[in-house]
Amino acid sequence: MVELELQKEISDRLLAEANLQKANQELESLSCIDSLTGIANRRRFDRSLEQEWQRMTREQKPLSLIFCDVDRFKKYNDRYGHQAGDRCLQQVAKAIHSSLLRSGDLAARYGGEEFAIILPNTDAVGAIAVAKRIKSQLANLQIAHDDSSIGKYVTASLGVASLIPNAQNEPDFLIAQADKALYQAKEQGRDRFVVFCENLDCCDLTLTQLL
Repeated sequence: MVELELQKEISDRLLAEANLQKANQELESLSCIDSLTGIANRRRFDRSLEQEWQRMTREQKPLSLIFCDVDRFKKYNDRYGHQAGDRCLQQVAKAIHSSLLRSGDLAARYGGEEFAIILPNTDAVGAIAVAKRIKSQLANLQIAHDDSSIGKYVTASLGVASLIPNAQNEPDFLIAQADKALYQAKEQGRDRFVVFCENLDCCDLTLTQLL
């Protein structure tokens, strides 16, 4: 009798521990997801970029990063309201996510109306292909934006950066280059992408405008 009670107690304890572990895993997963768009959040982006930077440094493979910013989003919110703005961001996030063809690629909401895409083992040419797919997917949505100075539909500007990481630099270096390319895309009229490629052997582009 005592032995049966002891076995039941052990079984109950193991079940409780398994349930607790499952709950912790679900909580950890939720803490890495953006609640509005359902894609990765800034926390997961930071962690993933650091991991991929270290991995690509060891393997000496290219790592690419794309920043994507919805054009004139404040005007969109002012015209259609914040609920419509939220739905717009959800659609943009879905378009970005559907543009990624490999399980190792990561789309994240970087903040506000800005998104970031991590592309491990991807050179500038591959990153350009992703940027083109994102623009195409977004154009297909045809989200009306009557107050945009660019066109009648929601558009986005993208900054693309690609390099082979090394121990002398940090992930912030790649972020700075993608941010610089995004700034150039905005300065050149928006609704386009600009590429920064540190290694000109991987492509013949450096801060080059590509529509």
